Amino acid sequence: MKKHTLLRSSSDKMSFLIEKKTLIILPVLLLFALILLIVGLSLGSTMIHPVTILKHALRINTSDYTFIIEVLRMPRMLLAFMAGGSLAVSGLILQGIVRNPLASPDIIGITGGAKVAAVLFITYFSAVSVHWLPVVAILGAGIASMIIYFLAWKRGVNPIRLVLIGIGFEAGMGALVTMMIVLGPTVTTSEAYIWLTGSVYGANWQDVSAMLPWALIFITAALLWARKINLLELGDDIALGLGSNVELNRFILIAISVALAGSAVAFAGGIGFVGLIAPHIARKLVGRSFGGLAPVAAIIGGLTVMSADVVARTLFLPLDLPAGVFVSLIGAPFFVFLLYRNRNM
Repeated sequence: MKKHTLLRSSSDKMSFLIEKKTLIILPVLLLFALILLIVGLSLGSTMIHPVTILKHALRINTSDYTFIIEVLRMPRMLLAFMAGGSLAVSGLILQGIVRNPLASPDIIGITGGAKVAAVLFITYFSAVSVHWLPVVAILGAGIASMIIYFLAWKRGVNPIRLVLIGIGFEAGMGALVTMMIVLGPTVTTSEAYIWLTGSVYGANWQDVSAMLPWALIFITAALLWARKINLLELGDDIALGLGSNVELNRFILIAISVALAGSAVAFAGGIGFVGLIAPHIARKLVGRSFGGLAPVAAIIGGLTVMSADVVARTLFLPLDLPAGVFVSLIGAPFFVFLLYRNRNM
């Protein structure tokens, strides 16, 4: 029996070869996401029964908790889901085009550039409209990715060299961010510091509506280039032999990855390791075909950040901790494990 199925558009311009189990895994993950959303809306300093949440969603009964559900909790959870999904797909793209399991936007320094640009904006240009923050963060991520790629180039880009340079660049960007916070105005220091740890605290519908186009457009763009990533994973020589414009496709895919990582950092702060963890879990579930990997990794990334945020705001009540702290508690040991497993590469 065939393990794969081909999904093709009516015009035959787009097609995705995915494993059949992906068609089962995706609905299951979406169901988990829905359950987690209901649980997250229920938990907090004010506990709300899940049945009340469902009645409120179906407009069966006017809820006394409308403000808590629709203003305080729902935007926060939706923003966490979109940020996690964007980081996951960004990491998936990077792991594919550099053919290295250790690649992710926060490990190889892309989010480091976004952090520097965003903290610079928050600290010294807070009077400017916040709508410019995603653009600034993406610009910082793009400049960082070009610098890293240039430094790693030596008759081609060696995946290990790219990761090592990226780790060093990320450390340097972290030092620069710390210096800006120390020397910056006291009024914005606490805001920038909380943002750096990765938090969706205070998220509102304006943030959700601003983040949504970035996530939808660039995750869709990643799916449109799914076949190109599958070719690049085979190596440059094979991809060229099959007629792929390697450098153009790599440039477009890096641009998509930068846009996803930069927008996620802009709205949710410096949440690390999602782009590293989610693609590996997705491969275990649905194989290596990018057409199925991208949506599965996106949902897993969204579930990861949503779960971390629910734990962060409920486990230590009345304290509300940044979600990035709990993601890092999982991601740091996972990164060490990957380093150990790939020590002979």
